[in-house]
Amino acid sequence: MDTIKRIFLWTYERNTWQWDTLCALILVFIFLTPKSWFSVGERQVGLGHQSPVATTVFVGAEVVEKQDDKSILRTHLRTLTGRENAEVGAIRKVVDKEGKTVGYQVDIR
Repeated sequence: MDTIKRIFLWTYERNTWQWDTLCALILVFIFLTPKSWFSVGERQVGLGHQSPVATTVFVGAEVVEKQDDKSILRTHLRTLTGRENAEVGAIRKVVDKEGKTVGYQVDIR
């Protein structure tokens, strides 16, 4: 029990073989760990690459003339975000208390 306690609390001195072993294990972890373990973003199951990041943008009602016409909206969003590969996802109408259309929430993929 004392050995387990010493391992978990790491009460070994710096000039012991246990300390040297710990340092070697840390270095092995640092240099041999794949970079993909530390990549940021969500992963698609089984595909091994990152999925595109979805963003929601509020667009004024004057920009969206027809909710079904996504080509004009796509051009506007690409200019707005600076992302050449931005694609329009779901479009949700935003209305005020009186039922008047204020704008649209647009998902960008």
